[in-house]
Amino acid sequence: MLGPIPEEIRKETELSFEISDRIYALMNERGLSKKQFADALGRRPSEITKWLSGQHNFTIATLAMLSTFFGQPIISVG
Repeated sequence: MLGPIPEEIRKETELSFEISDRIYALMNERGLSKKQFADALGRRPSEITKWLSGQHNFTIATLAMLSTFFGQPIISVG
C-alpha cells in the first residue's frame, strides 16, 4: 500500500484535477455560483460539487456539453 503510485494513476489524478480547476475558473469568469451553474445546466448542485472535487470521471459527452456552454474548450488534445 505504501509503494509508488503507478504512473497512469498519477496522470489520471492530475488530469481530473486540471479539468475540475478549468471548470471552476470558467465558472468564476462568468460569476456563477454552484447553484447558478447547476440551474443553467439543469443539474443538481451536488453534481456540480462532484465535478469540482477532482474525483469525477467525465464522459466525452459531458465535456462537449461544458465546452459548448462556456464557448471554450475544457480540455485540449494535441
